[in-house]
Amino acid sequence: MAKVLGESQMDSSPEQKTEEEFWIEYRRSRDLKIREAFVKQYAPLVKYVAGKVAVGMPHSVEFDDLVGFGVFGLLDAIDKFDPDKGVKFKTYAVTRIRGAIFDELRSIDWVPRSVRQKTKEVEEAIGSLEAQLGRTATDQEIAASLGMDEDEFSKIMIKISSTSILSLNDVWFSGDDNDKVTIEASIESPASLNPDIIVEKDEIRRIIINAINELPDKEKKILVLYYYEDLTLKEIGQVLEVTESRVSQLHTKAILRLRAKLTNIRKGIV
Repeated sequence: MAKVLGESQMDSSPEQKTEEEFWIEYRRSRDLKIREAFVKQYAPLVKYVAGKVAVGMPHSVEFDDLVGFGVFGLLDAIDKFDPDKGVKFKTYAVTRIRGAIFDELRSIDWVPRSVRQKTKEVEEAIGSLEAQLGRTATDQEIAASLGMDEDEFSKIMIKISSTSILSLNDVWFSGDDNDKVTIEASIESPASLNPDIIVEKDEIRRIIINAINELPDKEKKILVLYYYEDLTLKEIGQVLEVTESRVSQLHTKAILRLRAKLTNIRKGIV
């Protein structure tokens, strides 16, 4: 990185800057040559994230399209990255790239209306039940509240998990553009799952982390392995000794639980 930037920016000087120094310089000058060098350096990251998102997507969703959507996320990450916050750019950029891809997929709106409606019904059922029970609702309880048996509920979850775009990139709190907080941005790896280390938007992040900690262990583990250990659904299945489709269902269920719980908190229900 330093060599690439050094050739384009330091032609008159043998000095070689560190990448951190180039980030500081870019924030000050918005030099387009530095920006271009960052884009070239981190372009492979876009393909990496697009590849992860592509797993489980319908055949109608082209990989190249996902890459194209992700490029916008990379550009956004480069323009908004602040090296003073102590977060590695790669970590920050992955969230932005993934978010840009999911935002574009949602705008395409390829999910059948019936599936969207059923997703909403399941989420609302989970939220209502868990608010009443004060604990995590079982599949049997959720199914009963929806007027179906567990087998029907399982089939519904399979359909939702295979067609819906549910992601931790959903914005939970939003003030102005700089006050957006996604669920994913609030998850830490197991070694640092401590609200005390979070400086910005501490109370909001604390609530989200508490909500994540209240998930069933297997669902919580899937979120951490997928979003922060960068394992694929297939790899997670091998770790947990379950099928890839089961991992997909548990991932979907975890997102629905979180969204329902956070919606309840936002409404002051719990």
